[in-house]
Amino acid sequence: MAKTFDQSLDEIARLVKHYQTNRTAFHAPGYKEAHARQNLIDPLFIALDWDVYNAERAAPQYQPVVLEDSLETEMGKKAPDYAFRIGRDPAFFAEAKKPAESIKTNPDHAYQLRRYAWSAKLPLSILTDFEELAVYDCRARPSDKDKVSVGRINYLTFEEYPDRWRELWDVFSYGAVRSGSFDAYAQTAKGKRGTGEVDAEFLKEIEHWRDVLARNIALRNPRLTIDELNDAVQRTIDRLIFLRMAEDRGIEPYGKLLALTPTPSAASPVGKASTGEGSVYAGLIDLCRAADAKYNAGLFDFSSKGDALALKLKVDDGVLKPILAGLYYPQSPYEFSVLPAEILGSVYEQFLGKVIRLTPSHHAKVEEKPEVKKAGGVYYTPAYIVEYIVKNTVGKLVEGKAPKQLEGFCVLDMACGSGSFLLGAYEYLLDYYLQWHIANSVSPMATGDKRSVISRSVPIYQAPDGSWRLTTAEKKRILTAHIFGVDIDQQAAEVTKLSLLLKVLEGESDETLGRQLALFPERALPNLDANIKCGNSLIGPDYFSDQLMPDTEELRRVNPFDWEREFPDAIKAGGFDCVIGNPPYIRMETFKPFKDYLRANYACHDERSDLYAYFIERAHQVLKRGGRFGMIVSNKFLRANYGKPLRDFLNQNAAMERIVDFAGLPVFPGATVRTIVLLTIRSTGEQRPTLYTPPLSVDRFYAVARGSLSVEEAISESTYEVAPTALSQPVWSFAKREADDLMTQLKAENTALVEYCEGQICMGVKSGLTEAFVINEETRAAVLKRNRRAEEIIKLFLNGRDIRRYSIDYKGLYLIYAYHGVDISRYPSIEEHLKPFKSRLQNRATQQAWYELQQPQYNFARYMDGPKIVFPDIATTPRFALDETGYYGANTTYFIPRRDLYLLGLLNSSLGRFYFVITCAGLEGKTETYLRFFGQYLEGFPVRPINFSDPADKARHDKMVSLVEQMLDLHKRLASTTTPRDREVLQRQIDATDRQIDALVYELYGLTEDEIRIVEGD
Repeated sequence: MAKTFDQSLDEIARLVKHYQTNRTAFHAPGYKEAHARQNLIDPLFIALDWDVYNAERAAPQYQPVVLEDSLETEMGKKAPDYAFRIGRDPAFFAEAKKPAESIKTNPDHAYQLRRYAWSAKLPLSILTDFEELAVYDCRARPSDKDKVSVGRINYLTFEEYPDRWRELWDVFSYGAVRSGSFDAYAQTAKGKRGTGEVDAEFLKEIEHWRDVLARNIALRNPRLTIDELNDAVQRTIDRLIFLRMAEDRGIEPYGKLLALTPTPSAASPVGKASTGEGSVYAGLIDLCRAADAKYNAGLFDFSSKGDALALKLKVDDGVLKPILAGLYYPQSPYEFSVLPAEILGSVYEQFLGKVIRLTPSHHAKVEEKPEVKKAGGVYYTPAYIVEYIVKNTVGKLVEGKAPKQLEGFCVLDMACGSGSFLLGAYEYLLDYYLQWHIANSVSPMATGDKRSVISRSVPIYQAPDGSWRLTTAEKKRILTAHIFGVDIDQQAAEVTKLSLLLKVLEGESDETLGRQLALFPERALPNLDANIKCGNSLIGPDYFSDQLMPDTEELRRVNPFDWEREFPDAIKAGGFDCVIGNPPYIRMETFKPFKDYLRANYACHDERSDLYAYFIERAHQVLKRGGRFGMIVSNKFLRANYGKPLRDFLNQNAAMERIVDFAGLPVFPGATVRTIVLLTIRSTGEQRPTLYTPPLSVDRFYAVARGSLSVEEAISESTYEVAPTALSQPVWSFAKREADDLMTQLKAENTALVEYCEGQICMGVKSGLTEAFVINEETRAAVLKRNRRAEEIIKLFLNGRDIRRYSIDYKGLYLIYAYHGVDISRYPSIEEHLKPFKSRLQNRATQQAWYELQQPQYNFARYMDGPKIVFPDIATTPRFALDETGYYGANTTYFIPRRDLYLLGLLNSSLGRFYFVITCAGLEGKTETYLRFFGQYLEGFPVRPINFSDPADKARHDKMVSLVEQMLDLHKRLASTTTPRDREVLQRQIDATDRQIDALVYELYGLTEDEIRIVEGD
């Protein structure tokens, strides 16, 4: 049962009294930190309702408080004393000291705490000896030169605990962390120095390593190719990170890398050795050889089949020494024992967005990859998305199965990047196997010395702290049996391997690893070359079928991938059980060289398709029937015309199980892509319901992003089942069943707008260069002054934003309507105006005379000069207006060429909004969702036909026309009114008229009270 504040306050008051009574003893020279933790600090956090001793028997990976032994090295401790967690994720750390230590004045203690929390990306943490307690904001990069006060945002002494206990309870109690109060406080407490988060800083660090290593290796090894240079630099960095993380995790002796640089050394100029050419690098190679003998990871393989080049490299000491020295306390702010796997992955994802190039003089230069530049950057998938997708794919297929039943179970990521999804899947499987073996392989009498026994027959053992763990041999087996990945980037494939190998070693120490290696003769880590491959997931070897001898450079660039040859067991078994991931989002223009191949080999092809569409199709092709697919992708294909081939493919080949819409939410901060999580099952012919979750509120989303809520918890109340026919329509609908039923009824009983207006739903003009063809009044006057005849092709011009509901806010712009075939010689002043733009006009995407509009669209003398209903292509609500002036619209406008006030009233009504919200594709702004009023979305709008021979029907029509005329007049008067009082009066009349129009529309369509509530969203 959760503790109340009053109960907590009583406990801390008793503890303070106990301390006051025995303070002398607590300050005695022989009193150790361990005693302080047991007698004072453990009870302090118990008073804050934390289950410090795991009395609730939570599984080790979900234990709310992780206690570490204070094992000091010559350069600091290996781990924080306390990690307080919700689920498996730490919320904050605490560092404990004995009461004789000074919390307020000793900067070393503060630096130690801040290093841990900053490395783990935790906003706040606590430093205490019970006598004093300090709360630190740990978001700024720590330095051993910082004063003890840097980052300190609260300080209490034990005497103040009873009076100020609420300050700690409301932020650091278990309930406060669980409810999000901790996160809310962290946001408000964030100081001005809240920059320099660990992922950004570590990225800068390894990018600096890449820069200096690339320049030095290129200089000292002039025969290297670009690919060899990139590979050499990447592998060197990977080896350094692996070995350093192994040290901080207690798997390797601490300081082995630092020992390669026995004397302090400042960085020498690139190309100059400081203590003999390459002596540090030679020592690093020796460490790597020893690591290969111990781990068997391909990362350290220097054989002819591995990285034989590494043995021939020359790397100067002046480059390596500063890198190695910067990895250790006190110079290094990083604490690798607590650095989360997703941070390492996030850093590497960004890191891999750049590549080393060689200049003609063989100097190295680091540049952003062209495809990354066009895509606007690299974005790492957040852990909560990975976890949700893994749980709903891998989790659903392994649930309730014994290890024997999981033989042959395969999980694939086709564009694995730095490995976040494969790491998530592997972590899930490790947890699953561990819990299964605990439930089925452990004797309930396992106690005492038996806890530490490691057996060949059972794939788990009990560690000295009492927790059950999988043996390294079992972790290796799970990895090689179940986890598979592909990436076109060789460096990405290597990083994925590194992440997975580090995961195998997680939780191990030199002691536990040594005992297992003594029992199992094989080396500690698997070689993942058969699991993680480099290749082009979308293009097969048939790409070169018409070439007897493909060009070597092109072969390397295309990098075709043969699924049957590379993953024979999975393909022979019918495919992979799960395909998960986050494919690249790249428009077709970027991969034009492959367009013909993709057109010929993929059903989802459209000339405007994004690359992710092909990944979705390929994933279902390599997926086993009944297998599960889960990816986070752009939402554009759901309703866009170019997404129809993909929608058709999915309807034919997959059961759409769930769509979780994150559109408008910053899943990828800084990116404009609007995403969904798409979960499907490779079709087995069985009908399944489709669940849809609309975008979360911003507050609820940030609770998910902070870890206060899981995705499941956040979406549980807003998810609903869409109608069975919703995804069989040309444009997918995600309306609730009752709304979809009403939409179906409305469409069946009425006339589609495209028929009602005889197909005349038209787009405005696409000029191809707005600044050339759109002019203001001053420019118009100058053109007409030189050539009065030019007035024939200068038209009043509207943008979409100028069109309001029932009114037009003209901005004084004009369009030079240079239609196809226009005789420009008749208008010399216009030709003179356009000449400065000639070169840019000649480079437009379509073929026309340089002075002509790119797409005039229609015979505008017939359409645009006459009366018409106009509307913008993007708006938050229906904005249809009547144009009787003869405006020419931009391609951000559409129009229906007729004066139809009855139709205008229907389109602007609440029923119209109901239709458009369901039908139109969304475009999310900062505060509102914008609707795309493209022609294809309007075509199906149900127009209530009028029987003019029926007096009652004609009367309803005439009443609608009268109300719309009244609305047009009210809006015209509102636009010219200047006083607030008059505007208020007119707005009230507009609102009342709107209600009359809505009531008439409901009468026209014969809606019941229940149906009206559906339309109005009640």
